[in-house]
Amino acid sequence: MPAGVVSLVPSLTEAVAATAPGLLVGVTDWCSHPAGLTAARIGGTKNPDVAAVTALAPDLVIANEEENRAPDLAALREAGLHVLVTEIRTLEQAFTELDRVLTTGCGLTRPRWLDEAEAAWAELPAPSARPRPAVVPIWRRPWMVLGSDTFAGDLLARLGVHNVYADHAERYPRIPVDELNASGAELVVLPDEPYRFTADDGPEAFPGLPAALVDGRLLTWYGPSLLRAARELPSALR
Repeated sequence: MPAGVVSLVPSLTEAVAATAPGLLVGVTDWCSHPAGLTAARIGGTKNPDVAAVTALAPDLVIANEEENRAPDLAALREAGLHVLVTEIRTLEQAFTELDRVLTTGCGLTRPRWLDEAEAAWAELPAPSARPRPAVVPIWRRPWMVLGSDTFAGDLLARLGVHNVYADHAERYPRIPVDELNASGAELVVLPDEPYRFTADDGPEAFPGLPAALVDGRLLTWYGPSLLRAARELPSALR
C-alpha cells in the first residue's frame, strides 16, 4: 500500500477516502466529498500546483483523462511521480477503473460499497424498448448539453432515457436553446452541476417539456455515490 496518495479527481477522492481515510495526502480544491477532508489542497483539476503535489512526495497520483490535462500529468511524471490515469465513459468502465485504482493502485482490499453499487445497478430492470428521448443541458449562457461518449449519457441509457445528442460529433456541444426545443425530446434533464439548474433557473427555457431536476453528483460522479444513484435516479427521471 502506498504511504500517500494525491487525487486530482473529486470522484476518486471520495472513493479512496471512503475506503482508506488516512491514505490521501493531497486533493483538489473541488474535492468536496466526503465532508471533513484534511488532506492538503493542491489547486484545481485543470490547474493543479505541480510543485505543491511534488512537495507532498506521494507514492501515487490518481487522475482521469477527461478531468485532468495531459500537460499537467506529464509534468508530474517528469517530476518522478507515479501517475495512474483512469478512463471512465461507461458504467462498466467505472466499476473496472474503481477496482483498479483501489486494489492495484492503492493496494487496498476491494471495498464492500463497490460490490453493493455494482449489485444495485445489476438489479435494475432492463430499460424500455422505447427509451424516452431527452436533452441534458450542463450549462447555459451559452447552452451546452451532453453529447457523445459520456458517463452520464451511459447511466441515462440504462435508465430508459435516450440522449438525443448521443451521436453528436462533440462530447459537450453548444446548441442554441431553440434547437434544443425542436430536437424531438420528450424530457429535459437538468442536473445541479456543473451549472446549478434549479426549479427557477432552467425549466422555463423548455416550456413544452417536462423537466427532471436531478442531483448532478448522482449523474456524473463515479464512486460511493453510485449506490445512491441506482436507488434514486430512476424515480427522479420519471
